[in-house]
Amino acid sequence: MSGEPVREAPVELRVDAAAVGMRLDAYLAAKLTRYTRVQLQRAIHQSQVTVDGRAVKAAYRLNVGECVSVTAPEVPRCGIRAEPIPLDVLYEDHALIVVDKPPGMVVHPSRGHWQGTLVAGLAHRFAQLSQVGGVSRPGIVHRLDRDTSGVIVVAKDDRTHLELAAQFERRTVEKEYVAIVSGCPDHDRDRIDQPIGAHPYQRERKAIRSRHSSSREAQTYYEVERRFRGFAQLRVLPKTGRTHQIRLHLAHIGCPVLCDRLYGGRARITQGEITQGREDDRVLLARQALHARRLKLIHPTSGQPIEFVSPLPSDIQEVLRLLVDHRS
Repeated sequence: MSGEPVREAPVELRVDAAAVGMRLDAYLAAKLTRYTRVQLQRAIHQSQVTVDGRAVKAAYRLNVGECVSVTAPEVPRCGIRAEPIPLDVLYEDHALIVVDKPPGMVVHPSRGHWQGTLVAGLAHRFAQLSQVGGVSRPGIVHRLDRDTSGVIVVAKDDRTHLELAAQFERRTVEKEYVAIVSGCPDHDRDRIDQPIGAHPYQRERKAIRSRHSSSREAQTYYEVERRFRGFAQLRVLPKTGRTHQIRLHLAHIGCPVLCDRLYGGRARITQGEITQGREDDRVLLARQALHARRLKLIHPTSGQPIEFVSPLPSDIQEVLRLLVDHRS
């Protein structure tokens, strides 16, 4: 199957009397059947949908005569092209797959990333994946940023997908991350409770925004595991799962994730910058120091809790070793 993207022309819809009171996302799902409701909700969240020229939320109730304008998302022409990409599978049974995602791998196709994705590797290795997320996201229940490594769960069938998605929606899934940050938090443990919305002028970024149509509540708990001079290792437990949530929240308290290009202002760190040996310019880390270490959920079939753990990848381990040796 070809993975080349297709960009649809903007669509304008006029709300008639029969659609009055409908939720915006439900209305679009009924009108634009090529896309899943999840895809359309994402487009609404990214302000690609407007009602009479203004961005609104997916739950917005429509009124007669309103003009709904949709800049539809790019999608692969015929679904996913399977690719023989090696995957580190932590667990597999009849219902789900758990993968230890490496840094640098995009989870699903998106603008500028049509090949080498996790779903391309999944499509090559597994005969069955859920279709709830649409043709471009088979099996994908949740996601990790491209440069975040660690545990990600994948559904083999639609029933499993919907049950797992409901657990994420109810916030009963336990997610634990390890982060190395620049700077040291003032508290040994704390909760960051700040709403997240679209950035006012940079599409790839999110921003702390309240009372905005794109804003959604977001809570992140953290504990300091180790302090170093100028750095810290954190255990991070996000309660909600907003895009870029951990990265944005930690930057908000003045401790951005190390090597976070978007929110920390730097994309790499050298050995000399840690050891303070200026002549040593060997690059230690060239991606954000964020790792999804643990995921605990209820198995959709057995009803029993099940937990998956991913060891720290070698690049983060090396940074921590040097911090212990030179910054303790």
